Amino acid sequence: MNTQEIEWKTTEGLTAYEDALAFMETRVAQISAGTAPECIWLLEHPPLYTAGTSAKVEDLVAPDRFPVYEARRGGQYTYHGPGQRVIYVMLDVAKRGRDVRCFVRNLEAWVINTLAEFNVTGEIRDGRVGVWVRRDDKPLTASGAQQEDKVAAIGIRLRKWVSFHGISINVEPDLEHFSGIVPCGITEHGVTSLVDLGLPVTLDDLDSALRQQFEHVFAQNNSCPPA
Repeated sequence: MNTQEIEWKTTEGLTAYEDALAFMETRVAQISAGTAPECIWLLEHPPLYTAGTSAKVEDLVAPDRFPVYEARRGGQYTYHGPGQRVIYVMLDVAKRGRDVRCFVRNLEAWVINTLAEFNVTGEIRDGRVGVWVRRDDKPLTASGAQQEDKVAAIGIRLRKWVSFHGISINVEPDLEHFSGIVPCGITEHGVTSLVDLGLPVTLDDLDSALRQQFEHVFAQNNSCPPA
């Protein structure tokens, strides 16, 4: 797969969620029809909550705080807002072996490799969507387990084997905004960001690492990371 054929799009400022959905709908149809290249779009949203296909009403703690959108992607409730890098991934999964699980593992590896550029060890947990970091600096949870915080969310949708929606990585969002939902239905663990972890990382820093690591993960002859 020639990753140089992919269009990388970066939008400054805040992009309305409705505008992002409209763009993705159009581009996915074009990719499917073969009239436009694949696309990875880097942006920020104003504060909002999105509900995935598995979202539970009781997990929306503050329904009137920010706008709430039905995202029709996989997963549960997620927050988006300033200081969080949203990466919308519009790729032809058919060209990548038609293996959805493998595609998601590649997305996870992409995030983990990107975080490693900043000496952050991201990990995947069974039964918990997204990428997590261990918090040795925090007390144990109520069950006696080590505290782990979510630093990145992953939720995709496929249409005619073309992906959309994608990934969000917390760089420096207002973490208090996550209190309006139960993020991804997980109550025992928390949410963090790169700046919260003590790293002076900017969106531009993250974008550079994302671009570099995408080439490493997705240009490996469509290989699939181990589960």
